[in-house]
Amino acid sequence: MFFRADLGGEELVLDGAEGRHAAVVRRIGPGERVRLSDGRGAWAEGAVVAASKGGVTVAVDARGSVPAAAPRVVVVQAVPKGERAELAVEMLTEVGVDVIVPWNAERSQFRANPERVEKTLAKWRAWSFEASKQSRRTWFAEVAPLATTSDVAKLLADAALPVVLHEEATTPLAGLQVPATGDVVIVIGPEGGIAPTELAAFAVEPVRLGDTVLRTSTAGVAAAAVLLSPTRWT
Repeated sequence: MFFRADLGGEELVLDGAEGRHAAVVRRIGPGERVRLSDGRGAWAEGAVVAASKGGVTVAVDARGSVPAAAPRVVVVQAVPKGERAELAVEMLTEVGVDVIVPWNAERSQFRANPERVEKTLAKWRAWSFEASKQSRRTWFAEVAPLATTSDVAKLLADAALPVVLHEEATTPLAGLQVPATGDVVIVIGPEGGIAPTELAAFAVEPVRLGDTVLRTSTAGVAAAAVLLSPTRWT
């Protein structure tokens, strides 16, 4: 899967970074079939008719569109440290999460100065973009701006299904009924757990994922998989 914002026309030129990746890294040549997406549901497919270091040209012989998924799955991910952030973003994207919201939780140990926030969001969006292509998504995952606890509380209040994972909860995640429409919002705390003040602000009965406690980088993908299975994996 390759990204191209404009999919109009019977012959599409994939140039720039995407074109160079296709021609130089993937070594795609004439005769090979490729699929392009605008990341917002539209796709076009065809055979490569020309390739160079500058990119590839595709003769489109099929195109279509995919409607946005329902319900929409939003994962609020407390900002992890180091490589665990990349792991979380990649896996959430691959499993089918629609929106990833980085959250500056009380125990995240993330200093939210403007320069660091900008760099962090740029990394998360780049990771999600590449993972969306790798997993052949027609709708690419979105990375929202950095959220405060108040922002997260509002997301939960507006959700069709608000979900807060907590290791001390007694209600099982698997027992929740997934709505047909609206937003399913899943909150994943940091390694130190969600603080009591944050739980109070969310005003949602927390649920548990299982008998084991997962790392913050893997809890989100496991929870999303449980909730996505009856609606998208059937």
